[in-house]
Amino acid sequence: MIIENFKKEKRSNRTVNIIADFVVIGGGLSGVCAAITAARKGVKTILVQDRPVLGGNASSEVRLWALGATSHMGNNNRWSREGGIIDEIMVENVYRNKEGNPIIFDTVLLEKVSNEKNITLLLNTAVFSIEKTDAKNIKSIQAFNSQNSTNYTISAPLFCDASGDGIVAFQAGASFRIGAESKEEFGELFAPDKSYGQLLGHSMFFYTKEVDHPVKYVAPSYALKDITQIPRHKIIRKDMTGCNFWWFEYGGRLDTIHETEEIKWELSKVIFGVWDYIKNSGEFEGVENLTLEWVGNVPGKRESRRFEGLYMMKQQDILEQQSFDDAIAYGGWALDLHPADGIYSELSGCTQWHSKGVYDIPYRSFVSKDIDNLFLAGRIISSSHVAFGSTRVMVTCGFGAQAVGMAASICKEDNLLPAQILENGKIRKLQNELNCTGQSILNVPIDSASNLVNQANISASSSVKLSEITANGNWLKLDVSAAQLLPLKANQKYGFKVEIKAVESTQLEVQLRRSEIASNYTPEIILESQTITVDKGIQTVAFTFNASVEEDLYGFITFMANKKVSIRESKTLMSGVMTVFNGVNEKVSNDGSQRPPKGIGVDEFEFWIPNRRPQGKNIAMEISPAIEAFEVKNIGNGYTRPWLSANAWVADLADDKPSLRIEWDEVKSISEIKLFFDTDFDHAMETVQFGHPEDVMPFCVQDYTISTLEEEVIKKVSGNYQTINSIKLDTEVKTQGLVIEVQHPSDNVPAAIFEVLIG
Repeated sequence: MIIENFKKEKRSNRTVNIIADFVVIGGGLSGVCAAITAARKGVKTILVQDRPVLGGNASSEVRLWALGATSHMGNNNRWSREGGIIDEIMVENVYRNKEGNPIIFDTVLLEKVSNEKNITLLLNTAVFSIEKTDAKNIKSIQAFNSQNSTNYTISAPLFCDASGDGIVAFQAGASFRIGAESKEEFGELFAPDKSYGQLLGHSMFFYTKEVDHPVKYVAPSYALKDITQIPRHKIIRKDMTGCNFWWFEYGGRLDTIHETEEIKWELSKVIFGVWDYIKNSGEFEGVENLTLEWVGNVPGKRESRRFEGLYMMKQQDILEQQSFDDAIAYGGWALDLHPADGIYSELSGCTQWHSKGVYDIPYRSFVSKDIDNLFLAGRIISSSHVAFGSTRVMVTCGFGAQAVGMAASICKEDNLLPAQILENGKIRKLQNELNCTGQSILNVPIDSASNLVNQANISASSSVKLSEITANGNWLKLDVSAAQLLPLKANQKYGFKVEIKAVESTQLEVQLRRSEIASNYTPEIILESQTITVDKGIQTVAFTFNASVEEDLYGFITFMANKKVSIRESKTLMSGVMTVFNGVNEKVSNDGSQRPPKGIGVDEFEFWIPNRRPQGKNIAMEISPAIEAFEVKNIGNGYTRPWLSANAWVADLADDKPSLRIEWDEVKSISEIKLFFDTDFDHAMETVQFGHPEDVMPFCVQDYTISTLEEEVIKKVSGNYQTINSIKLDTEVKTQGLVIEVQHPSDNVPAAIFEVLIG
């Protein structure tokens, strides 16, 4: 029992002082990725989150699907899902939670953080003040946890603001912007005018479910009464739920920081008014047994402050795919701006303009130009309002934040401030450390000197020579144009045979296409076109292109739309090979092509996108000469996903015991082995609501054994589903070589490994 008598003096809350190496403020995907990355490099990290769960807008409190460059698989960014920690999280979530339950995603994030012994996690803890050492350095932050009535004073040499509104950067005095720049400031032709608005608003969603009895609904007095105040109310369907209502947006004309409660109140009115409309208007049939399952009470914020870093990204960097020497991540979401009036606007809920491929994001945009020991992460990084329309999405934010965590480890190790990583070649160290954890920075391979594999002789029991994609599937009707995406070799003419079924005699146009930029997947260049006469019935059609590509890259073997024709599919799937279609994906403003108005600096081009599995199949074909892009020499080339070529060793399906043999001329001491597997970097792993056809990606090697040449088993794994397997040895193994034996993922998918990293 505790009894404390009256005191004349004011009582103070309990205060806890913590000293760490690195403090991350904000527990959304950005803060989580920054903290885990730093912690795994031995950095004592404090993660401060003002909510009871991690994940920010991706958490069960908001329930927005997390996405990045893959953009619902509706753009031309092939194999572009982000790597590293954010990939590990997304893959883990699909494995445990392919149905997209937001509660399960909460647990995935909490487990990832709680498993790191170098992270101290403070949930329900809100930063309210900071202290500075001098004008340009932060000494400590002060935070309060309302659940345990505790004040925290947290000190460190390095801080990362990933808080969304930038509470620490703001209080530290860092330069920031709110709203849109003029067209003139950066020459951004897509910059909005005042009538469109300068800020994106907040959103809240609701979930429904059907029960086995009628449920009445009496709307609260504050619910929106006149549904016609929502110009887009006619697109509402009774089966819509969750972030299908992403356009329930409000607040773009208000102060999106200090008026958040007012914005939330308006969104609550909208939600309960819309549900009243669905249940009680008489406009919808079969709603008697529908009830509300969940309503958001925390608004998902899109935009508030953006802080000025050492470089500010702009529209041209994204659409022109500007290269940066200090690139540490990439983006690929569209320039996605919304009308400030949100749900009450007569305009479309968003205006999205895509680049032809992914783009670099520079390290400098994550470093405050004013506060020497402060990193920026998440949606507050240094970008214009227009560029922010792309960089703001959650997986892109988490991806970039991994670089902040890794940079913090280098700063600790080498006694540097964030900006000093740009000096004396340290940026190369940062890029390589990131790539060794799966970052896949564009055009930056893993440094060959950091991988013992590159000192070895490598051989394989077999390698695919792609002469045939087996004709063992169904018929694909060519309602839209389709293309087989293949890693072609420079200056090589290829011939093809495909099986066709026609309902009547007709003409089929076939084309060889490529992207103007070799590393893109926008096939705007037609190298050759041929017209083939097709008879009624089933037949094999052969054609040879006289044209060839002038460099190793992905070519499009294209079959133009013809509703009279079907083409044979294949059940065989293979790393680095896929089919795309000149199709439509309304979720990313894709109706088959991008046709922007003149004068906004945006390119016109076609979209060639994949079908989601289980529909996603290859086109069956014979190929002559065989494509030799899946050889063992790809192991150790530094690339860990398809890019310009397959970059994978792929075993022949006929090989019942596929294996790699890595042999050195002398004995080596090995302390760690990393294997990079194929978890389908083209599949958008939306975290909630969408659902996925598999819990393990079909390309992923699940079972393997690593042994020394002396037949000592180092590691035997069964049931793998992750992209990167890192085997850290308790004691160094001294050997002259390794044998890696793998099993094919299935009868229709050959085993593949992108990279083996040995150190």
